[in-house]
Order: sequence, then structure tokens, then C-alpha cells
Amino acid sequence: MRAHHRLVRRLPTRAIDAAAYLQAFVLSGVVTVLAVRAYLQATNYPQLGGGGLHIAHVLWGGLLLVVGLGIALVFLGGGPRTAGAVVGGVGFGLFIDEVGKFVTARTDYFYAPAAAIIYVAFALLVLLTQAVRGRTGRARLAPAERTANALDLVLSGLPGGLTDRRRIAVLRLVQGTGAATEAALVQLLDAVPRREPPPVRFWQRGAAWARRFAAWAVGRRWLVWPVVVWLVVEPVVTVVAVVLDGVTGALDQEREWGAVLGVSATALVTAVLSLRAAWLLRRDRTEAFRLFTLALLVDLLFGQVFNFTVNQFGAVSAVALDLALLGVVTAEHRRLRRAAER
Repeated sequence: MRAHHRLVRRLPTRAIDAAAYLQAFVLSGVVTVLAVRAYLQATNYPQLGGGGLHIAHVLWGGLLLVVGLGIALVFLGGGPRTAGAVVGGVGFGLFIDEVGKFVTARTDYFYAPAAAIIYVAFALLVLLTQAVRGRTGRARLAPAERTANALDLVLSGLPGGLTDRRRIAVLRLVQGTGAATEAALVQLLDAVPRREPPPVRFWQRGAAWARRFAAWAVGRRWLVWPVVVWLVVEPVVTVVAVVLDGVTGALDQEREWGAVLGVSATALVTAVLSLRAAWLLRRDRTEAFRLFTLALLVDLLFGQVFNFTVNQFGAVSAVALDLALLGVVTAEHRRLRRAAER
């Protein structure tokens, strides 16, 4: 136990909002890649430069990565860190978009597996974000780390003041850290000027509406059954379609055979999992929805990698659909588990 405490003290202090910063980085990077691809396709892939020069957007990506890092290094507070994450995410999006040029001898921007590489990069970042989220919640931070985060919030509010919401967040962070620490933070808060909350912007209202709609949708029981039917039918149809294309000779024109086999193998695995889940629905619904969740994760983490190679960025819609289905299935799985534990 003492060795564990010594290890905790030696490690850097974890930021309680680290997952939010990573999420901003990932989202801005994804939006950048999609926007760049759409713009280049709409404008027939123009080149910036002349006289034998071509200023690739990977260079702008590197510049924005430096700017984003500089913002986070120079300024205090959550606002600058979020801004640095967004700017850095845009830079990473510009950088990773040109990965095809750096993994091929002929510097091929249109290298087919490049889309899959980009997808894998962002998928790994999403997994990292989830891992960080699970380790930086208030309950997972040591008292000293919660105190450090509370002090960071207070100090970042010294120039312009703290809203009442921020003050409550600071007090919640230091609850249970000791009477002396709590009293010291209260005194420190008294020295910080109060600030009215900023007006709610249109994009914040849009995001709040989207969250409420998502929460409403995953709670609709009637939505579960169409999702179940789709999860059973779609992978089976995919496997049958690939077999028919092979019989009729339509696959002879396919250039990315490895990716086609990957899509087929993943569809076969998800079909088996979904059919098994459908079979269990009458006897053990909790286990059935666990298998449905597993089938979707297999498709997201493996199948979509090959799908991006075959269909390029047309696979974005399939990923969006998988994520929506995953939200419904995991919500139903959590409901069934809670009901079983009562």
C-alpha cells in the first residue's frame, strides 16, 4: 500500500477534464478530414503553389499542431486548453488526411487503404478518450489530485472571476479532502470576484438539444425491435451478397481483395453473434443484448477498417449508423442489467 502511494505521488497529476479535451481534439480532427475531402472533391483537387512547388496541407497541419500546443502551454485555464485541443485537432486532421502520400513509394494521396488508416487512428484516439474518462472521474482521483484540480479552477478564474456554477464545482472537488483544505478553498474562493455566466450560444443550444434527443431516442422501447431486426438481417445480407458476387464474377473487378475478405469475415462473425443473440432473446435477454453489443463493437473496430478500404469515405455513414445502433443496444442492455439486480 505504501509503495502504491509513493507511485501515485511520483506520477503527474491527472486533469479531471482530460477526456473532454481529448474529445474536442478528436471531434475537430474528424470534422477537418471530412471537410477537406469534401472540399477537394468539389473543387477537383486544386494545388496551392506554383513554379514546381506544391504546399501540401500536411504542412498547415503541422503548423496548427504547434499553435494548439503553444496555446495550451502558454495560457492557464480550461478555455485555452479547449482552444488548444480544437486547433491541434484541426492540425492533426490536416496531417493524417495526407497519410497516403507517406506510406506509398509514389506518394499516392488516393491510396485506397489510407481511409482505413485514418479511421484506425481516430478509433484508437476514441478508445484512449474512453480509457482516460474512466480514470479521471472525481471518484477515481486521489484527494491531492482533486485539490490540485480545484486550485487550477480557482486560479484560472482570478483575472475574470468565477461563475456560481464553477464555485460549486470547486467545492464538490474538495469534499472529503479534509477540513483544513476545504476551509482554505472557501477562503480562496471569497477572494475571487464573481462573474455572471456567459450567454448561451446557438451551438450550445444545438448540442444540448442533440443530447436530449439522443437520451430520448435510446429510452424508447419500441425502437429496440427494429434495431434487433437490422442487426440480424444486415450481416447475413452482406455475406450472401459477397457470395453471389463471387459466383457471378462481379468480384473479379475488385482491386482490394484483402479488404473484401476482411469485410466478409467480419460480417460472418457479426452474423453468428447476432443470430445467437436472437436465439437467446426468449430465454436470456440480458445475454442476448450483450451479444448484440459485442457484434456492433466487432463491426466498428474491425469491419469498418476494411469497409473504409473498399468504400473509402462512403463508409462514414455506416459508422454513424453503427454508433446510433450501439447507443440503443447498450441502453437496453443497461436497463436489463439494472432490472436483474433488483
